[in-house]
Amino acid sequence: MGNRLTKIYTRTGDKGSTGLGDGTRVQKDSLRVTAYGTTDELNSVIGMVLAIEVPERVRLVLTEVQHHLFDLGGELCIPGHVALTEQHVSWLERQLDALNDDLPALKDFILPGGGPAAAICHLARTICRRAERCVISLGAEEELPPQAVVYLNRLSDLLFVICRVLARHDGGSEVLWQSNRPPLDAAAG
Repeated sequence: MGNRLTKIYTRTGDKGSTGLGDGTRVQKDSLRVTAYGTTDELNSVIGMVLAIEVPERVRLVLTEVQHHLFDLGGELCIPGHVALTEQHVSWLERQLDALNDDLPALKDFILPGGGPAAAICHLARTICRRAERCVISLGAEEELPPQAVVYLNRLSDLLFVICRVLARHDGGSEVLWQSNRPPLDAAAG
């Protein structure tokens, strides 16, 4: 591939614009930059999950997801470029089903937490939802490949299931939301 990044700073973005993959320049706060930037943020937080001990199956799945997210970032950075296909979404669904098979049925909402890896994965899940909203906003303004939103939607579901797997792996448990808990007495200290 050769040396592509010989100099990290270019000074071309010092006035608030950045170059897309096709060479066009846009403002750094454009919908497109926000969409691929949030996707990059998601990828980074998944890297934080992987920096903690996780089951090998989860490690393999999340590492593949990181590659997909890098592809998606390229798709969002280069107008007209398509990287994700229906096969990527089907792969996510297969992983989701396989990981969910061994989990108990869910009867209540779960609060974020359950151990360090699970808590960080919950953060990744919420960033994934934000990335999905960013891509939807971009899609309202510009034509996008059809799988971008579907992929992020399915990925957030997969991350939720992985949160549940990690809560058990960490030796912790899921924290269930209690809708009928007594009111908090602030004076009771």
